[in-house]
Amino acid sequence: MIKVTKNILKKIYHPRPENASKYNYGILIVIGGGEFYTGSPALAAMAGFRAGVDMVHILAPERAANIIASFSPNLATFGLEGKWLNKDNLSTLLLMTESAEKVSHRKAAVVIGGGVGRSAQTKEAILEYLKEVSLPVVIDADALHAVAGNLDVIRGKNWLLTPHLYEFFVLTGKKIQELSLVDKIKVVQEEARKLNCTLLLKGRKDIISNGSDVALNEAGTPYLTVGGTGDTLAGICGSLMAQGADSFLSAQAGAFINGKAGEIAGKRFGSSLLATDLVDCISQVIKR
Repeated sequence: MIKVTKNILKKIYHPRPENASKYNYGILIVIGGGEFYTGSPALAAMAGFRAGVDMVHILAPERAANIIASFSPNLATFGLEGKWLNKDNLSTLLLMTESAEKVSHRKAAVVIGGGVGRSAQTKEAILEYLKEVSLPVVIDADALHAVAGNLDVIRGKNWLLTPHLYEFFVLTGKKIQELSLVDKIKVVQEEARKLNCTLLLKGRKDIISNGSDVALNEAGTPYLTVGGTGDTLAGICGSLMAQGADSFLSAQAGAFINGKAGEIAGKRFGSSLLATDLVDCISQVIKR
């Protein structure tokens, strides 16, 4: 089993050449948000930028997109018609994805699910979108509920799924909260093998497996229970995938970066830690 340490960063970050061009380091597409959870895509996007991706495109229902656009001039948003993601948005989602794929010469990745909701229409739209996408994808939050009953959509695509314990149950039907760490590791590896994808089970110790190998990330702090830190994790992982890392490496490095940034922010803010505080600390982790 691999124990994730700061050495993982050496596999991701290298000195940039002087002739580096725009989009050499990828485009991240973030799909999420709705009437209630408007900040989720913004947190993923900001964390993705801090992790090194060149550009982030946020695709969200119009209200969420307008709110997110006011957060920062760094954030580019596209408002989708309707109060929540639905099948009428499918052609726009695919067109925007294809455009990002072309301009970046396929150095692009997708993060989908944060704050998007779990209505039947939204789940159907997510499934139809995923059927058509060939880019690397991070499936997080509500998108895990969408694929739970339709696992063939993701099977064998080597994508990254980022469930916490309850979402893991929804995804696999297995309750593992009371299991020992050793037994949890076995179950995560088994399920990753079945799906032929990478699973990142979020917890105080993150368990990561691609079905063959297993990695354990111990970086983190109890203060990461605050809302939004799962969104930052998804954004970091998506950023690394857009930059060319595979799903297993991205999951390891993403978990480490998110955890260490949380540790730094936790020492300063303690119980007052916010996900935005974590974003601000990412640079301190990757510069080391």
